[in-house]
Amino acid sequence: MSHLEAIARETGISLSSVTTTAKLLAEGATVPFLSRYRKEQTGSLDEVQITTIRDRMLQLAELDSRRTAVLKSLEERSLLTPELKKKLEAALTLATVEDIFAPFRPKRQTRATKAIERGLTPLADFIFENQSTDPEDEAAKFVDPEKEVLTTADALAGARDIIAERVADDATLRGHVRKIYEEEATVSSKIMYGKETEADAQKFRDYFEWSEPFRSIPSHRTLAIRRGEKEGFLIMRVEVPLDRVTSAALPDWVKSNGPSGKHVAQAVEDGCKRLLMPSMETEARLLAKKRADETAITVFADNFRELLLASPLGEKRLLAIDPGFRTGCKTVVLDRSGKLLHHTVLHATAGSQNQAYEAAVEVMGLIKKHDIEAIAIGNGTASRETEAFIKKLKLPSSIPVVMVNESGASIYSASDVAREEFPNEDVTVRGAVSIGRRLMDPLAELVKIDAKAIGVGQYQHDVDQRALKASLDDTVISCVNAVGVEINTASKQLLSYVSGLNASLAENIVAWRNENGAFTSRDQLKKIPRLGDKAFEQAAGFLRLRGGANPLDSSAVHPERYPLVEKMAADVGCKVEELLGNEAARKKIDLQKYVGDQVGLPTLKDILSELAKPGRDPRKQFEVFSFVEGVEKPADLQIGMKLPGIVTNVTAFGAFVDVGVHQDGLVHVSQLADHFIRDASEVVKVGQKVHVTVVEVDLKRNRIALSMKSKVDLDQRRSESGDRDSRPNQARPQGQRPNPNSAAASNNDWFSQALQNAKKKP
Repeated sequence: MSHLEAIARETGISLSSVTTTAKLLAEGATVPFLSRYRKEQTGSLDEVQITTIRDRMLQLAELDSRRTAVLKSLEERSLLTPELKKKLEAALTLATVEDIFAPFRPKRQTRATKAIERGLTPLADFIFENQSTDPEDEAAKFVDPEKEVLTTADALAGARDIIAERVADDATLRGHVRKIYEEEATVSSKIMYGKETEADAQKFRDYFEWSEPFRSIPSHRTLAIRRGEKEGFLIMRVEVPLDRVTSAALPDWVKSNGPSGKHVAQAVEDGCKRLLMPSMETEARLLAKKRADETAITVFADNFRELLLASPLGEKRLLAIDPGFRTGCKTVVLDRSGKLLHHTVLHATAGSQNQAYEAAVEVMGLIKKHDIEAIAIGNGTASRETEAFIKKLKLPSSIPVVMVNESGASIYSASDVAREEFPNEDVTVRGAVSIGRRLMDPLAELVKIDAKAIGVGQYQHDVDQRALKASLDDTVISCVNAVGVEINTASKQLLSYVSGLNASLAENIVAWRNENGAFTSRDQLKKIPRLGDKAFEQAAGFLRLRGGANPLDSSAVHPERYPLVEKMAADVGCKVEELLGNEAARKKIDLQKYVGDQVGLPTLKDILSELAKPGRDPRKQFEVFSFVEGVEKPADLQIGMKLPGIVTNVTAFGAFVDVGVHQDGLVHVSQLADHFIRDASEVVKVGQKVHVTVVEVDLKRNRIALSMKSKVDLDQRRSESGDRDSRPNQARPQGQRPNPNSAAASNNDWFSQALQNAKKKP
């Protein structure tokens, strides 16, 4: 109960809600299930609150485990006193437990342990307890050549070492100094000696001479400096002035200005400088890393959530193209369920005129033969050239041409998942299929790929990988269950993220489906090997079944509430399926009539909402997006151009936007809005369509700066970037865009003829 009370205090959530939620979690309930189907028990807590309770319980369990280990260690060595036990049991953090344990922790050989072995502990005690006296006579008693104490100076030095270590191990002082570091320390970095001119060091040149307060350093700078240090180019320090630490220690340790008191003062300064401060710097560095990791992981998870919940085009017959120059464009045809029907290679971007003609004829033939409803083009190399080629075909407006983010597609194509799906196809075909399926349903396809390969975070390879994986898994689970999963078409990878299921159960579901045919009711899930009552309870509400015997099987209404809905239908004089499509019938339902011990208004309102739109996809409706024609590479950009773009990544320092030139531009956080923005995620999300102004293009460094402000000081920007701007065509009037067909102007006649022939071809 003490842990539950602590969580209630920390979160502001009622103790009853915390207690019930913790109990349900311990019994095997999942976060999505509790937030959706147990609102009465949890007090309508959302996923974030339930996750907070779960994670805090795990942290407190870790604290308990460490406390138990420390108590056992002390007891085994006969060092545990009632007072010490009381302190440990009252400790609320791991740091406090470690501070209390510090003086008793088994140590490697130190100057203090050597002095103790030489029998100098009584002298250290004498000096500390008699600070107004001269310790010379007392020290003379400890001179012993056999113990390597040759002079009184040796004895006094050993005694000071013992006192210095006591100072550094003092739990109260450590707590005080830890707070000083957290509030007053400075983080600094400088270039490693002799590395100034190395090419690889230049990416860290902003940090060659850098310092800022520890308490406010942003996560991306912490991780950048740490990476520079790891690669051997930077030296990082977290420091406070020595006198700030000694001033905190001296009053409690130095009681007199006498001869012995001066020895104590000397020991205090030595203990602070040599032992305590390095220890606190290590802790501060770890704390900075932990804070930076938490922020970076949150950024990654938020971005990944937006990517997973991107608008799906839906079930369409697709032509999907993975663009390329030399090797051609890998092209596949997919049916409405994402099944591969045909694949080929089109030499449409870098081949001869004859090859381009043949590609045009083949594309038109595929569109006609398979009644193609949309075309997906990966946004990698040659994407804009491929898009221009397709658009020259003058396709009907009913066939959208969509650029698809292909990040991670190559990872998928070489994965075990892809080999299992397409054992007889090579990686190029698998990659093109992935691009097409991403357009149909981003969530269903992206769950097959390691999230880190998608690259929508900051410094994702530098953060705690275990914490990152846990956060991303939570994000995928949340998204999958928020959308729901069609049980008869879902892959085993997608099914494995459904509440209550795992990889093994998902594989069993697919195997049963392959052997017995499509599911006709949710209740058939109970026939799946090893899928027990608990797993069914947790999973059933998130699995959709279109066209099943029970109309509620296609909705988010949980099977445990089917009798309740049937009673509602009977009470208003209609069938259940009529409730789904008849607003007048639903309006007759008096929810108060059905409130009971197990069901309250929150659940009843959810049920009524679901009956109005059964199985509704919470994702936004798909909208076709197009880049500006003719702006295809960084050299085509001009300062002042206003362009549409898609946000590809959001970081602590700004947002990256794809404007169709194969190099994302950065909208710094200061350029995201006309007013002050602290966090880029306040304004933009991954996948969001935005309009930006080009404010700088640095071709040498391959950098593009953009702005989303309504007014941008372009004159200042031009003067700042003038000496770096090596773009061609500088004489082009401001704002005038290049002719999208200028490079192929001489080919227009033959292409038009080819197009006509292609359209006539049966």
